[in-house]
Amino acid sequence: MKTIVLLVHDDEGQDARLEAGLGIARALDAHLLCVEVTPGTAIAAEIYAGLGETSLIATAPAGAARAREAVGDRLAREDVAWSWADAEGDIASCLIAAARLADLVILNRTLEGRAIPDMRAIIARLLAHRCPPIVAVPSSLERFEFDRALVAWDGRPSAAAALRASVPLLALANRVELFTAGHVAGDTTAAEAAAYLARYGIKVETRLAALDGVGVEALIRGECESWRADYVVMGGFGRGAWRETFGGVTRGLLDQCPVPLILCH
Repeated sequence: MKTIVLLVHDDEGQDARLEAGLGIARALDAHLLCVEVTPGTAIAAEIYAGLGETSLIATAPAGAARAREAVGDRLAREDVAWSWADAEGDIASCLIAAARLADLVILNRTLEGRAIPDMRAIIARLLAHRCPPIVAVPSSLERFEFDRALVAWDGRPSAAAALRASVPLLALANRVELFTAGHVAGDTTAAEAAAYLARYGIKVETRLAALDGVGVEALIRGECESWRADYVVMGGFGRGAWRETFGGVTRGLLDQCPVPLILCH
């Protein structure tokens, strides 16, 4: 992981995105590509973007200079390689283009109490385009921690893709747990995933939790809290992009997970 795309936008999640980007870039000796999106002149709704981002196209310019100044001043004081890219259009389309030669994209999992920009809709579009893994952080994040990584494992191709893509981060963890809620729905077992990580020198614990009337999302959140995970790695869109965006495990964790999510289609 050597190129990390960071969205620059004047909203309450910017500080958290910047802290995560700086922490990960420093840990991996990576380059931080800051993408500042200037709204386009046309207003056009798209099925994945929804009305939230369409409205943003018409109203976003007010804080652009403020965001550029704040982020630029901070980066100038840091020991991280970075560059700046200006893009015009809607946020998702600009990030999709910027991420073609990138390894990670930093976003917020949601912006509490704010519909614009709609981070969940942006994440949905990036995942649907099979972009690099997305690090979706809470707006309250002050520091990205690497010590304890929880991998939500269901054996599906999306979970395997997220696991493979996250190896550089997992290698920094002192403890890694492969957590299965219910049963393995896909073809790859947790033991096979653990063997794969072991070849990278990553030792893992595995745990299977029965559903017992509790939903998958609730089990993952509970394990995250009780095991004191610093972040969660998981596949996104287990049941199709539209349904998973507006309901399901991915949507629920984007709404309520207390720690960063690393998502991959």
